[in-house]
Amino acid sequence: VQLQASGGGLVQAGGSLRLSCKASGSIFRLNALGWYRQPPGKERALVARIDSGTMIRPSSTDYADSVKGRFTISRDNAKNMWYLQMNRLKPEDTAVYYCNADITTSGPYGYGTDYWGKGTQVTVSS
Repeated sequence: VQLQASGGGLVQAGGSLRLSCKASGSIFRLNALGWYRQPPGKERALVARIDSGTMIRPSSTDYADSVKGRFTISRDNAKNMWYLQMNRLKPEDTAVYYCNADITTSGPYGYGTDYWGKGTQVTVSS
């Protein structure tokens, strides 16, 4: 299984970017999906996460306090993709953004395994 993140770039403060992540390989089911970021000189931290939902409950999401109201995570299970829409970007959002996924590869009763993409740079200028 491989994850490929894309959509990073340079943007002015107040602007928007949309990150995408695509999972490929032997995938039975995408479980929880997320985005993390690592600013220069700092540790990697959770930005947003979306679970898989159930038959009676849609997917639920969690966000870091610093991005609530500005970022939105979404998923497209049919395409094995998930997204991070980032609006009203600030210079402090500058970081390498990594996509993360818990993926079941072995069938309906298999356990999930954690996978990481290589990261995409987001730079917000003031």
